[in-house]
Amino acid sequence: MKDRTLRGKVVLAGIGETTYYKHGQAPASEFQLALEAILKACHDAGIDPREVDGFSSYSNDRNDPSRIAAALGLPALRFSNMQWGGGGGGGSAAVGNAAAAVAGGVADCVVVFRALAQGQFQRFGAAPPVATVAGELAMTFPYGLISPAQRFAMRVMRFMHEHGVRHEAQRAIALASYHHAQANPRAVMHGRPLTAEAYDASRWIVEPFRLFDCCLENDGAAAIVVVSADRARDLPKRPAYLLGVAQGSEHRNAARAHNAPLYATSSFTTVVPRLYDMAGVTPADVDVVQSYENFTGGVLMSLVEHGFFAAEEANEFLRVDNLLAPSGRLPLNTSGGNLAECYMHGFELVIEAVRQLRRESTAQVPDADVSMVISGPMVTPVSSLILGGEATL
Repeated sequence: MKDRTLRGKVVLAGIGETTYYKHGQAPASEFQLALEAILKACHDAGIDPREVDGFSSYSNDRNDPSRIAAALGLPALRFSNMQWGGGGGGGSAAVGNAAAAVAGGVADCVVVFRALAQGQFQRFGAAPPVATVAGELAMTFPYGLISPAQRFAMRVMRFMHEHGVRHEAQRAIALASYHHAQANPRAVMHGRPLTAEAYDASRWIVEPFRLFDCCLENDGAAAIVVVSADRARDLPKRPAYLLGVAQGSEHRNAARAHNAPLYATSSFTTVVPRLYDMAGVTPADVDVVQSYENFTGGVLMSLVEHGFFAAEEANEFLRVDNLLAPSGRLPLNTSGGNLAECYMHGFELVIEAVRQLRRESTAQVPDADVSMVISGPMVTPVSSLILGGEATL
């Protein structure tokens, strides 16, 4: 049997994004924002938009692929895919789904995108106005655990209690994101630095989350173009090869009602081994990480489950200097991430991972050749991917 892998089979050829706005302030519709990001990604890849023959997204994106295909004048739509699951857990998986379509010959050129216009629709981070709920929500909503911050706070609190993690670890993650955003003119929080004193003085949202532990809420769109690795030499920009991608969650992850045996988890325990196995790398080989911050506590749990340090080492590892580009031990969220660049549901993290390999980041890690994206801790399914430069093949 041939080796079943996506390693080195596709490249992320083009990246595109709109201006990022505070939620409710986008001057265009969500559909227009999606088109703008897609066209910019095609231009960046040096391809005619009419070459696109597939679309992939996640978390119930509202912009229908057939409608986009009509708006772009595509000759034929050959692939459309929506990754199940709420939150940002599908960000890397959507790229993996596109890669599988291209590598398997289902499509030749697939755009992965995410668009949000919360003024046109519902504010994304608010408690949803629903008449009925089912599944896990039916176990939490009657007790007032409704918003994402409320629902995830107890898991992080349990993790911090069991492993003796201090709040300074969460603070270091927030300070690193804001530090990197000050070099990034695209960032919503560019020009608004954060100090340790301001973090400590900020209000509680839900303990252990202070204001700056929580992601932003934004409008905008982001997109990437996925093509076969055979086209890498013809691309105008340095190619970013997909080395590995994995999605899923562990046993009973979606069955818990806050009493599961593995409660204090970011949901990556069964995903990570498959990720590293496909990529052919270890945590020590990763030069830079973009980790989805719905809340900083989810980042620290994700980094532990991806093997960068043990839970008992979190207080020592998660210090600001260790997380900063260019010289930290593990530069983290180098565009500012969900906390300080924008909350494009974590897809801006995929774009930043590509920029690091192209040497185009505003917080560049020298000679970065292996770049990781972690998508959506604490939801299910979650996903992660690893990109590499040509030297890693």
